[in-house]
Amino acid sequence: MAKFRDGKTLQKFAAAHGSIHNHFNHERHLNHRDSLKQNRLAALAEWRQLAA
Repeated sequence: MAKFRDGKTLQKFAAAHGSIHNHFNHERHLNHRDSLKQNRLAALAEWRQLAA
């Protein structure tokens, strides 16, 4: 929290970071490499579609 001057700013950053992190986090250690790649590509395609 040292880099944030205000608690509200920290909360905004944490909320945005959490939603993006959850979208791309596929728990690598539980999946095979091929399925991880497919899931990441699908998540990236969806993210690009939402961001466009």
